[in-house]
Amino acid sequence: MMVPLLHHGMVLAGLPYSEPALTRTRSGGTPYGPSHAAGTDNRPLTDDEIELCRALGQRLAHLAGKLA
Repeated sequence: MMVPLLHHGMVLAGLPYSEPALTRTRSGGTPYGPSHAAGTDNRPLTDDEIELCRALGQRLAHLAGKLA
């Protein structure tokens, strides 16, 4: 999916390995971004997943500020 987005001038941002939760998580998160699979038992987010979501949000806000 990245190729069409880049073709249209989109800017992609992922998570760098400098995020500690990225190497700790066992349930959700890759350099492409945070993820979560609740399953049929509606498993809640782990602390690492929440940390990765916040880190990506901060990264995107910083990038948007630089582009503005």
